[in-house]
Amino acid sequence: MATQTLYRITFHQRGEIYEVYARSVGHGGMFGFVEIEGLVFGERSKIVIDSTEERLKTEFDGVVRTYVPIHAVVRIDQVDRAGSGRITASDGTVAPFPTLLVPPSGARDE
Repeated sequence: MATQTLYRITFHQRGEIYEVYARSVGHGGMFGFVEIEGLVFGERSKIVIDSTEERLKTEFDGVVRTYVPIHAVVRIDQVDRAGSGRITASDGTVAPFPTLLVPPSGARDE
């Protein structure tokens, strides 16, 4: 049996760092966004409930595919097995990737 590719994607959103696992990651059809599809949530134990992973499951319930702005992505790793997804508070050490701001065509410095 062939194993499926699995990715760990870390990105920041609303002052928090999200770490999710997915089967497919790509540039998708929307310019400037990373397409994440096939989210995987760990099924560790039915007795011990991880509140962070439950929050992720609730937030992404019914989501087939999500698009994350490319400047919000911190890291994408191909991994052997899924861990538990998590949301952690940002301590301010993660900064957005710098972007080039281009003035609209026809704009002039005056």
